[in-house]
Amino acid sequence: MAHYAIGDIQGCHAEFRELLTLIEFSPANDRLWLTGDLVNRGPDSLGVLREVRALGGAARTVLGNHDLHLLSVAAGHARARHDDTLAPILEAPDRDELLDWLARQPLAIAEDDMLMVHAGVLPQWTTPRVLELAREVEATLAGDARDAFLRVLYGDEPYAWRDDLEGFDRLRIVVNALTRLRFCNRDGRMEFREKRGAGYAPPGYAPWFRQENRQTGSSLVICGHWSTLGLLLAPNVLMLDSGCLWGGALTAIRMSDRRVYQVPGHAPVTPAPRE
Repeated sequence: MAHYAIGDIQGCHAEFRELLTLIEFSPANDRLWLTGDLVNRGPDSLGVLREVRALGGAARTVLGNHDLHLLSVAAGHARARHDDTLAPILEAPDRDELLDWLARQPLAIAEDDMLMVHAGVLPQWTTPRVLELAREVEATLAGDARDAFLRVLYGDEPYAWRDDLEGFDRLRIVVNALTRLRFCNRDGRMEFREKRGAGYAPPGYAPWFRQENRQTGSSLVICGHWSTLGLLLAPNVLMLDSGCLWGGALTAIRMSDRRVYQVPGHAPVTPAPRE
């Protein structure tokens, strides 16, 4: 049995299918972890959702910021952006089933010494703490408060974690850290405006994975989100968003030996967006 992890698909269904063929993925024998952002901006987000859902227990995904954007747009609490490609999902006959399935996916998955999130983790959070906080959000999205939370999901504040945070402010900062984080300071204050590579850290900030006091340092963190950073394979972090959507590649890694598999993106090479 092989265990693979794949970076952000973002509606690139054809490339996803090619990558599964390349790794000879067998749903009956292999396991697949997906770093989130299944949907948006690519040409076939509907196909990706249907395919991943059909894989059942063979595939596990975490929620990314674009997945949450889909849920917010579908609930009527956010406007579709000019470059969104979500309409086929919203108009699909099985939209309700797909959206409910998506809303019930986790924000964090841990196994052995591995932790998977979409974007990153704050330095003061241990792996058990990440899971604990993620479960608070997951329970809200799976329950009666889903609509109320999606209504107030958007926003950068609070910028820094406090143990005494309550209500939707508490849930929002967990979502922002796990699905949007790139730069933070050693105290965990997040900075969301800068979206370029690690060398563009604002003064006083650094990439989240380079914080020396990071409490998840003993875990192998598997994530995506940061396409402008590119593929990063380090001893304790695997960042797998290699920009398939922007003319890069869709990347899979076999966890047993960290062998990398890639298929080129079909989209024209275009500059990555600023958001």
